[in-house]
Amino acid sequence: MLIIMSTLRRVLIANRGEIAVRCIRACKQLSITSIAIFTSADAGSLHVRLADSSVLFDGEGPRAYTDIDAILGICKKQEVDAVFPGYGFLSESADFARRVHEAGMVFVGPDSDAIHKMGLKHVARELATSSGIPVIKGSGLLQDAEETISLTQELGFPVMLKASGGGGGMGQHVCWTEDDVPSAFAHVESRSKELFGDTGVFLERYYPASHHIEVQVFGNGSEVISFGERECSIQRRRQKVIEECPSPYLAGKPELRSSLLSSALTLAKAIKYTSAGTIEFLVDDKTGDFFFLEMNTRLQVEHGITELCFDVNLVVLMLR
Repeated sequence: MLIIMSTLRRVLIANRGEIAVRCIRACKQLSITSIAIFTSADAGSLHVRLADSSVLFDGEGPRAYTDIDAILGICKKQEVDAVFPGYGFLSESADFARRVHEAGMVFVGPDSDAIHKMGLKHVARELATSSGIPVIKGSGLLQDAEETISLTQELGFPVMLKASGGGGGMGQHVCWTEDDVPSAFAHVESRSKELFGDTGVFLERYYPASHHIEVQVFGNGSEVISFGERECSIQRRRQKVIEECPSPYLAGKPELRSSLLSSALTLAKAIKYTSAGTIEFLVDDKTGDFFFLEMNTRLQVEHGITELCFDVNLVVLMLR
């Protein structure tokens, strides 16, 4: 059995709550010193008590956990080797990953280039297409509602307007007719600026009867493997409610499962992906055709169900 020893000594966890606890426990398993950060409101939290040491933020509220300068300042004082972002907060900030690297530390996740490319959904679509992976018929960035209406005449209805910098089901709006487009465009553009600091809007064909399936990948920069798929079709307002592993929809569909896993690996290899990531697909119920949706360049909240099914510790692998 090959044992890979971690070279990290001190890891700062730039998060709180459950995922911070997960990282602390993984650090203990690898004999790595863990440093937690917390606001006064989180002083009694479990991750603060479990970490080898903890540092109080000057700021208050959740926004404190997105203060890059403050976090990097703590890293310098604590002489840490690496930063683990978890999920949410700064986990998909290409700027944060870049600055951690420039400060001479390890960002426990993919490199900033992969985060940047996959964070812009229209760029991710282009990368998928160039890798030979099917994407939903749609558009590049749109200028205004008039251009959008012109394109919908080619695609047909229904369509979905999406924020290019979005994710997690936010910044999306379904249009069933031309009359829906002007208000939908204004809404998505406004939400995109508010939530993601990006006003980019693009268009995709909408499939009312479909399944949402995601593939867990893990790479080291040259090789990429997968840990199966998760079914996440049970949603409310395009927010995932229940995750199942493996997907019951793919039971009895070995060819479709193989195609989904193969496509996910192809895309991850194309960008020389490192660390844990999730590639999401939409499967049309009527035809069985599948399409690339997006890639989440971080550990998913729902990673635990994959760990149970595959007997793997993804957080330990990320640290290694």
